Amino acid sequence: MAVKSPKHNDGKKGLKQILRLGLFWLTIIVFAGLVWYAAVLPGGALKEVALSDVVNRANKGEISRLEIQGNEIQVTPKGEDKPTERSTKEGGSSIYEQGLNKDANVEVKIVPPSTTNETLWNLAIIIVPVVIIVIFFMFMMRQAQGQNNQAMGFGKSKARLYGSDKEKVVFDDIAGNDNAKQDLQEVVDFLKNPKKYQELGAKIPKGVLLVGNPGTGKTMLARAVAGEAEVPFFSISGSEFVEMFVGVGASRVRDLFSKAKKNAPCIIFIDEIDAVGRKRGSGMGGGHDEREQTLNQILVEMDGFDGNTNVIVLAATNRADVLDPALLRPGRFDRRVNITLPERKDREAILKVHFKNKPTDDTVDLDKLAAKTAGSSGADLANMANEAAIIAARRGKKKISNDDLTEAFEKVAIGPERKTKIMNDKEKKMTAYHEAGHAIVGHILPDSDPVHKVTIIPRGGTGGVTWFLPPEDRSYTNVYEFKDILARAMGGRIAEKLIYGEDGITTGAGSDLRKATEIAREMVIEQGMGTELRDQVFHEDNGGLMFDKMTRERPYSDETAALIDKEVETLIKEAAHRAEIVLKSNKSFLDKLAEALLKEETLEEEAVDKILKGTTLPKEAMLHAA
Repeated sequence: MAVKSPKHNDGKKGLKQILRLGLFWLTIIVFAGLVWYAAVLPGGALKEVALSDVVNRANKGEISRLEIQGNEIQVTPKGEDKPTERSTKEGGSSIYEQGLNKDANVEVKIVPPSTTNETLWNLAIIIVPVVIIVIFFMFMMRQAQGQNNQAMGFGKSKARLYGSDKEKVVFDDIAGNDNAKQDLQEVVDFLKNPKKYQELGAKIPKGVLLVGNPGTGKTMLARAVAGEAEVPFFSISGSEFVEMFVGVGASRVRDLFSKAKKNAPCIIFIDEIDAVGRKRGSGMGGGHDEREQTLNQILVEMDGFDGNTNVIVLAATNRADVLDPALLRPGRFDRRVNITLPERKDREAILKVHFKNKPTDDTVDLDKLAAKTAGSSGADLANMANEAAIIAARRGKKKISNDDLTEAFEKVAIGPERKTKIMNDKEKKMTAYHEAGHAIVGHILPDSDPVHKVTIIPRGGTGGVTWFLPPEDRSYTNVYEFKDILARAMGGRIAEKLIYGEDGITTGAGSDLRKATEIAREMVIEQGMGTELRDQVFHEDNGGLMFDKMTRERPYSDETAALIDKEVETLIKEAAHRAEIVLKSNKSFLDKLAEALLKEETLEEEAVDKILKGTTLPKEAMLHAA
């Protein structure tokens, strides 16, 4: 189905504006030409001479004709067919009174005064002010008309229409997300071959909800559905419906669906639908605020008394838990497509897409990078590729190398190096022991991820970084892995305590302690991994408004809250105890790793493994044997 592109309409509007502007300036030029003709042209080509010279030459017979018009005299010398000179006589006297002999051999012709110039000047005096006034009023009227159009268009939809004449995006252009593409392929088939389904009594789905983490490609997949089906694609953000005035959002919803019906079959894509589709009755505005009115109109348009045909609504969100139940029921959003973070093979495919037009040398290994980027979204990978190109260009290279790629990966994952930050020797030594404590605990505990890199160069907002990377993608985390993560998080604080004593600990472990507390609390509240509260979940919905949080009671009692705090405290103390046992048993390796860090500042995985070869796991630190 051919769809008129908005660019065509913009081109026609631009052409009309150019024609109007050209006509206006053409009128100005013509009018200026008439004024110039009246003021300059009649005598502008004749040579100005003195009257005495004209009289003397006429008396000598050197002039054949004098044409007198008022006080202006046009002179035609002998041998010429038309006047070539002009002069001016005194007013109130004839040429003969100025000295011309009556018997001189010259033709004197008296021409009645011309009123053309005077008429043109009079017209100019009248017309010019009128033209200026008319232009001024036209400008004011256009301004008022523009404001009126804005006022009249206040309730019009701001959706952008992408048709078949725009560059398409199809599923083959998108790497990864194979499961999501398979689910969406059925929607494409509905749009391309509706009769096949209608003959069997099947109805086209009303809506498809794309749910996934930020940067996983929800918007691009929606564009691909429209590109595959070759139908018009209306795109709008959920926040564009909501305005200060009640009723505007609902009006825009009606206008959007009206346009969609005229272009059916087509797709409406609402990005970030949680901006307008949150649960009703959760705010201070009751049931009459603008957002809820807009949501009500969306519900009616999708599956109300007057049903739509051949219009599919695609919506994207990363907060499906806050959406209104009426929006998620069958008949509105019939399908829910979960777009997950890419797996290793998908990450490699995505990296190949983003490096397709970037020159790389033989050292670049995208498979190795894909293995290290577990948990990264497609947007993260695109950012890494772009950062690698920027770093290579800054270094004056013609191709991207593995060093550039590694630095880009680390910059995106843990922040850029801040080499300009200067630490004194005492701070540097303390940082080295702190990071060495993390590394040793994580290296020794059996359920911890391997150490990838240790550095005492400040990165991002930290003074140093100990980086652990999982050897493979992981879908689940067991209680042993959680507890090893807690122990290695406490390793930095415990190392400071062993070297500098209880009074020597610093604020360097602040972020570690905060992260450890968050993990411990999640274990107890969300995963049911507590001791006394085992297999019980106390989920707190943090998606509501502030007023909603103030008025809603917690899903557990004060006694349970105290138990939760106790469970969190127990997990943190256990992690600190295990970290202390490991570090005391391997004190010599702690000193050795800290000295290496002070010397090299940054140690890679191989160097750390070599230094820590021979470390032991104390029996008291093992969980499996407990």
